[in-house]
Formats: sequence, structure tokens, C-alpha cells
Amino acid sequence: MSASVRHGSSRAQAWFCTTGLPSDVVFEVHDMTFHLHKFPLMAKSRKIHRMLTEQEEQRPARGRRRRRRTSSDGGDSGDDGAAETEIEEAEQEERDEQQQVRREGDGQVYSIVFPDFPGGPGTFEVAAKFCYGVRVDLTPWNVAPLRCAAEYLEMTEDHAEDNLAARAEAYLEQTVLQHPGDATKALKSSEELLPLAEELGIVDRCVEAIAARSSAASRSWFDDLAVLGLRMYKRVMAAMDARDDVRAEARESCLVSYARGTIPGLSRSMRRRLASAPLSSEVEQKELLEAVVASLPADKCSGRVVTAKFLFALLRTSHILRASDAARAALERKAATQLEQATLEDMLIPSYSGAAETLYDVDCVERIVRYFLAEEELGGEASSSAAIEEETAEVSRPSAVAMVQVGKLVDSYLAEVASDANLKPAKFCELALSLPDHARIYDDGVYRAVDIYLKAHPRLTAEERDRVVGAVDCRKLTVEACTHAAQNERLPLRAVLQVLFFEQLQLRRAITSTLLAPTAAGTPRAARQQRAGPGEPAWRGATALAQESQVLRLDMDSVASRVQELERECSSMRRAIKKIDGRGGSRSPGGRSPDGGGGGGSGPAAGGWRARHGCKFSTQVCDSQARNVVASRASRMGMSP
Repeated sequence: MSASVRHGSSRAQAWFCTTGLPSDVVFEVHDMTFHLHKFPLMAKSRKIHRMLTEQEEQRPARGRRRRRRTSSDGGDSGDDGAAETEIEEAEQEERDEQQQVRREGDGQVYSIVFPDFPGGPGTFEVAAKFCYGVRVDLTPWNVAPLRCAAEYLEMTEDHAEDNLAARAEAYLEQTVLQHPGDATKALKSSEELLPLAEELGIVDRCVEAIAARSSAASRSWFDDLAVLGLRMYKRVMAAMDARDDVRAEARESCLVSYARGTIPGLSRSMRRRLASAPLSSEVEQKELLEAVVASLPADKCSGRVVTAKFLFALLRTSHILRASDAARAALERKAATQLEQATLEDMLIPSYSGAAETLYDVDCVERIVRYFLAEEELGGEASSSAAIEEETAEVSRPSAVAMVQVGKLVDSYLAEVASDANLKPAKFCELALSLPDHARIYDDGVYRAVDIYLKAHPRLTAEERDRVVGAVDCRKLTVEACTHAAQNERLPLRAVLQVLFFEQLQLRRAITSTLLAPTAAGTPRAARQQRAGPGEPAWRGATALAQESQVLRLDMDSVASRVQELERECSSMRRAIKKIDGRGGSRSPGGRSPDGGGGGGSGPAAGGWRARHGCKFSTQVCDSQARNVVASRASRMGMSP
């Protein structure tokens, strides 16, 4: 059998079966007409057989009515009204016959209309070819429409052997339902066949096949889920949650693949979407996103599939689509569980709210950090040590390694947003001081952020400047950071003095530990024998010890010269402070201080300069024996005294 398609009008198409015989039946399916032959179709379809038989039975009665009308036209009629009525009825019947009966050549053509045929003209064409004996290739995409078409046309085994219904059913059970990817395609094609596909059990069988074989199959089929509508996706996820044999990783893979395939712009790193994924409106995307958020596991995700990058991308998209507050809060809490795996790019979430003044949503990041810290608070008191513990903590608590990683991430984020002119000092300090002390081994990162903030906000008041600088713990700055801070003109004088003091203190401690190192090794003979190693003469150990001592002496000389230089600088600063205090006291009336004391700078007036600059160090600045000269972190969190 060969076929050709010919345009019949501007709104419809015609499909002709060119077998050499004139067509005797015309089927109208949606906007296409099929000119076929009744006997092949009647042999396979009980429904077509019944409809054509009914039309054949009605035709002799119509012929008799036409003959009666012809004979009545030749006779005389005395009743004009009855004649007009009969003529109108005859014209109506003729119009009906013109719609139902067509003539091609000398034979009569039957007409059947299928306005609700499942699968449309394409599926009817395949079913018609099957009736003519043409080989039909079944696929995961067409098996569900053909199964529904066979049910609609009653192409069952009761009417003819090896019929279309049995063929489609066998292919569905033996091939499609054996692989979740094929079952997903059949499920997608069933969305346009409801409720017939639901009545035939196609939908339920496909959903169960996907859920049952999701863990055993490879991951290559996960992208196929993107073609499903939201309703079918929810049914698949519900079926997977109801089964105990489905691994959590398989559920997460289904979730991630569906989200990336259906929500445009979810990931900035993904430049393309699946070609088969349906395009959705903004309202539909919002509904899809909230459904994906609801499908997230209640417990902490494995991190291998639902990564921190994916969660932050969902959070960014939820801001764009203006998702519900509950969905955004759930995403923030879920992102906090994997905060240590996030990158700076992930955390840079733009502010899409018109009320926000900053370029990036700093409030959102601050909430995520607090959710992260809440897990440690549930686990117990945070350790005051700044060293990284090698042993992992309790499962419900972030490890010390994760805490340090989050500290570095927050410092990088602060340095990125510090240049925003609309970022308030209070908001900057809240985020900088939200982490505990042991989250930062060194404060070089937060010092860099503070320096950028001071440079971008030159009009800060002295009080605001002191509060911003107070986020830095001078005791935890490296030598390089101390050197930079000592020459930083943007820092208040108080901060510079603290940096110099702690730099000197670190040098003195280094010298002390260096001097005590040889005594800790034991007796000189034991030290020489230890350096010589087993089986080696002691003179080799003595030579090595002498070389180490020489190198150590050179290092000590270098450190000692640096300490002397710092002491000279501190002495010069003390003299300058005394001169300033002296001039301040001499300006008082009568050359006396405000409290009636002398003008020598020993009274309260002498401390006026220190009070103005918050300096608490006088002669104690360079005193390495002082044990308690550092303000606590609690004092740094408040305003400077």
C-alpha cells in the first residue's frame, strides 16, 4: 500500500491510499481526512465494522424516500403548504447525504467522523496502515497512543487474531516497562491520552516501572525525566519515596535532572536545556521550583548529587521567580548543611528586591551562616581553640575543618561585598563577627575585607571606623599582615599600636621558644647522639649541632635587631605622646589641668589624647612581661570605649 497527502483546503489535509482501487470510506480525524477502503478496516476494527454496517442498513430507506419525492413531484397537489414542507425536508435530507455520502467514480463513499480520536491523525494513520497489513514499528513514544487507539477502535483479539491491541500490549510489557528511560517516554506520551491511558493502567505501570528500576539502571536516563509534566513528576517521586529499595542517591539524581531540565536559568554554568523539555511560563516555573524544593530529602543530602552549587542555584532562582517565603527558608536551611562545600560564586546572590540597597543579598548569606552555626550550638559549646582538630565531631555538628572552611568563605564574601557603597557598617560587622573565634586560624582574610571596606567608605565617623576595625583580632594576624597594618594610613592609631605590640610580642615568644629548644632535647651528649643517628660516630652529631647553632645564632641576631628597632619606634611614639599631652595640658587656663592638677600631664588631661583615640597602652606597649593587655572579643563586638 502506498499513500499520498494532498491539501484539500486551507484548514485541512487529505490522506489518500493509492492501491489502484477507488476509496469507499472517508474518515475525518481532527483536521485531516483519510480516503480509505472499508473491507481492510472492517476486518481489524469492530467499531468501524459496526458503524459501516449501520450506514449500509440506512441507505435503502433513503433511496425509497428519494423515489417517493420524485413521483410526488409529477402529480398534482392541492395543498401548497404541505408541498413546501416536503420540499424543505427533502433539501435538508439532501444536505445531510452530501455530508455523509461522497461519490468517487461510480461507487458510493461512506463517511465517519472521529472528533476525539486518541493520539490524533498521526496515530490513526499508523493504525490504518496496520489494518492494511503494513509493518508497524513500535517505539516507547508511540506504544501508548497505539494501545489507546486499539482500544478506541476495538481492535482486540475477540475480533481478529494478532490484532493491534495485543501487539502494543506485548511490546509495552516486554520492552518498555523493562527500562526506566523507555517507561518515562511512554509516560510522557500518556499525558495527552487521559483518561483512557489511566483506565488501561498504562500510567500506573509506567510509574511503578520507573520507581522499581531507578536504582538498578544507569544514570543516563535521568535526563529523560525533564520531559514529564509536573503532575507526572510528582507521581514518580511519590512512588520512589514509597519504596524501600530505592537508594537516596537515585531519588536525588531524579530531582536534580528534572530541575535542571525544566527551570531555565537554574545554573549559570549550564548553557543549554534539553531540546525535549517543555517551555514553561514564569508562573509554571515557580510552581515547578516549589515542587522541587518540596521533594528535597528531609535529612542532609549526600553532597554527591544535590551539591551546594545546585542548592545555591535553586536559591538564586527562587529569588528571581519570587517563590514563597517557606520555599526560600527551606532552601536556606538546606544550603546551610553544605555551606563548607560552596564557593564564592555560589554565595553571590543578587538582590532582586526593590527595597534592598546593596548589590548582593547580604541578609540571605547572614541567615545561611547562622543556620550553619545553629548545628554546632545543638552539639554543644564551641571549642575556643583555633587549631583544626583532625578527629571528626558528632554527626549533627559541623567538623572543625568545615568551620574553618566556612570562615575562609565568609572572609572572601566580605572582601567581595566590602566595596559596595550602600553596605552599612553595622551589617558588615554583624556578618564579620557572626563566626566564632575558632572559625579563623588567622585573621588575614577579615583584615583584607576591613581594609577594602575602609577604602570604599572614606566618610565613616570615628566611631564607625573603630567598630569596623574591631572585627579584626590583632593577635591572629600573620607577620605579612602585621607589616601591612603597621603602615596602613586608613587604620586608627589605636589599631596600629595594637598591631605593633602584638608583633613585638610574637617576636619575643619566638626568641624564647628558640632559646628553650636546645634544653628540651636533653643533655648535649644525648643531643649529639640523637643527631648522629644509630650506628654513626658522635663527632658527626657534634658537627651537625654546631652548624645548627650557628644558623640559630644568625636567626636570633636578626630577630634581636628587629626587636630593637621596634623598641626605638615605641620609645619615639611615647615621647611624641607625652609632648602632645603636655601641650594639651598647657592650654588649660592658668596652666593647670581641668581637675585642678598640675600642667605636667600627670592628671586626667594627660590622658585626653589617649581617651580621644582609645589608646590603653602607655609604657606597657613594649612590655613583654604584661600578661593581660588584650581586649576580649566581646569588647571588639561593641563600640570602642
